[in-house]
Amino acid sequence: MSFTGHLFLGLLEGVVSGLVIALTAMGLSLVFGVMRIVNVAHGEFFMLGAVFAWYFSSLTGSFYPALVAAPIIVALVALLADRFILRPIRYAPEATIVATIGLLYILQQLVLTFYGPYARPVAAPIYFRVDFPWFGYSGYKLVVAALAALVLAALWLVVTRTRLGLYMRATQQDRELAQAFGVPTERVYAAAFALGAVLAAIAGVLIVPVQQAHYLMGLDALLLSFMAVIIGGVGSLTGTLVAALFIGLIDGVMSVFFTPTLAKIVASLLVAFVLVLKPMGLFGEDRL
Repeated sequence: MSFTGHLFLGLLEGVVSGLVIALTAMGLSLVFGVMRIVNVAHGEFFMLGAVFAWYFSSLTGSFYPALVAAPIIVALVALLADRFILRPIRYAPEATIVATIGLLYILQQLVLTFYGPYARPVAAPIYFRVDFPWFGYSGYKLVVAALAALVLAALWLVVTRTRLGLYMRATQQDRELAQAFGVPTERVYAAAFALGAVLAAIAGVLIVPVQQAHYLMGLDALLLSFMAVIIGGVGSLTGTLVAALFIGLIDGVMSVFFTPTLAKIVASLLVAFVLVLKPMGLFGEDRL
């Protein structure tokens, strides 16, 4: 295959992976932007989405129930974690880091106990191939990219055009003032935490037919999400989206021409470079 074909393949893979990274990273950025906490267990919501997708696909013989059921169950897990772990410690930043590290290990070990240590495949719900001049490409991956873009567009509408989005932005700016105007900030926090978990779970469900479901798969998702949030600017959804796409493109192109390991190294160096030049990130303005 020619250089142009390799480059096009790398860009295509980069866009698909970048949009999936964006889904997961947007949830992490949303939680920090609204709640001012770092959710170290965020990658485990991605993993739970993939594992529940495998479970419901195996149970029903169809992928489509998993697409609905897995995010709902993960949202319930997130709401329980907010109610019984985060709220009792009053969302204190330092205590929350420790608490979510504990939540990470709890979820990980529960999945290991009941699901097992083995990676399990999930069949893609649709099979077709798109032929380009240089190669044929998985149609399902293009569907994943399109669905991820639709979910991101829906998130933008929620944040900018709904009462919940207005409450989130008000709570982010000044929690006490928002409370004084009647905003139920504890419910807003719970909704933001659950919404962030749902975004990660949807990403896990969409990607599991491409990757296999495994109890440790949340660690890579967490690392890539942190990279996107740091580069884009902590709390900036626009910056997170741009950074996630950029990381995806780097990963796609470098993986095609070199190795995936080198791609991760380059992305890590990029994070360090951005932190040196712009400690707040490329779009860091402390807002959604």
